[in-house]
Amino acid sequence: MDPVETKAAASGPAAPAAGQAGLLRDLATVAATIAGTAGLLWAFLVVTGTLHVLAILVAMAAGLWLLQRDPRWEAAIAASFDRLRAFAVVLGAAVALAYPFAFGQNTYHIHLLVICLLYSVLTIALNFQLGSANIPNFATGATYGIGAYSSALLALNFGWNFWATLPVAALAATIFGFVIGLPSMRTRDAYLALVTIACGVIIHQLLNNFEWTGGAQGLIGIPAPSLFGHSFAQPLQFFGLRLPSQANFYYLSLGLLLLAVIVARRLHHSRIGLAWNALRADEIAARSVGINVVWYKVLAFAVDAFLAAFAGVVYAFYVGYIAPDNFTFLVSVMLMTMVIVGGMDNVIGVIIGTFLLTLLPEKLRAFSDYRLLFYGVVVIAFLTIRPQGLFPQRLRRYGGGR
Repeated sequence: MDPVETKAAASGPAAPAAGQAGLLRDLATVAATIAGTAGLLWAFLVVTGTLHVLAILVAMAAGLWLLQRDPRWEAAIAASFDRLRAFAVVLGAAVALAYPFAFGQNTYHIHLLVICLLYSVLTIALNFQLGSANIPNFATGATYGIGAYSSALLALNFGWNFWATLPVAALAATIFGFVIGLPSMRTRDAYLALVTIACGVIIHQLLNNFEWTGGAQGLIGIPAPSLFGHSFAQPLQFFGLRLPSQANFYYLSLGLLLLAVIVARRLHHSRIGLAWNALRADEIAARSVGINVVWYKVLAFAVDAFLAAFAGVVYAFYVGYIAPDNFTFLVSVMLMTMVIVGGMDNVIGVIIGTFLLTLLPEKLRAFSDYRLLFYGVVVIAFLTIRPQGLFPQRLRRYGGGR
């Protein structure tokens, strides 16, 4: 038989079979990864007792160690998600939408999920600066508070509803981002961090001392939002299934996180994201090739403040009460720790780091008095042992591949 015919005969029936096997393998990989992540999060939420929590942490550490020991596993998982991106998005969305039903009427677990989602938005916002552009910003807690207070004051004093306060609060926080960004451009590295710390402390003191902000007592009685006649203070019902009122804010926070992820993805693959990465690599070299360093740094401050304000608005209307102690310097430290642990300039890693460091102190309440010490030890440990975080930043792709 002619060699060409032999090759064609060998590749003919086998090629579809191999392609089918590869498709099934990708489907199984994506489904197992999403189901395993959801199951691990569920177990971490429902377990009680320090030993059980530590057992889950050991299992997570073992999984990460295996991925790190053989990078081919991580590459295979990433390749499967890239090939079946649409399927992964649909399956992930379905799991996220159905997730509150796994907890029934347990309001505490759903509350923790809402806080995790809001903090994830904040860490993605901070990641634009710390991860993408290497700008240390300890004022994210302040912009978070500006968004919350702006919306609460508009609702309590002028009767504005939740949806009307969103853009105004975001605009106020963005202006503040520009205000602290412009003078910060005269400093670098540790001095820049000190400027942002000072700005955060100033905002906290102002909120604590002004009479029209409620002072140390804060603002009470912030009304719950409503949509199409449904108040978010009422339980949520789907086809006879009933969820507590916290589920309303779970879906609202989930939508906000989705928006933040889309914005992060679009910015990362734009000229803005490329300019930020150039600043992170070498600011002098970036300036030498014509990048407006001042503008892109200030823009990073503004984008961070914009998204942080949205999270602040949702938080204010969710809890119905805010006080200056909700937006202290410790909040900014905590957010920066989450970004470092998850993996700077890696959105998925940042979200995972946020969930982990939000839930872990709740599960280890016996050591709650040492929370600040805990975050300090975690930062030092990761900067020493694994400075790239749990999930390091992936190499930027060119030529249209994303």
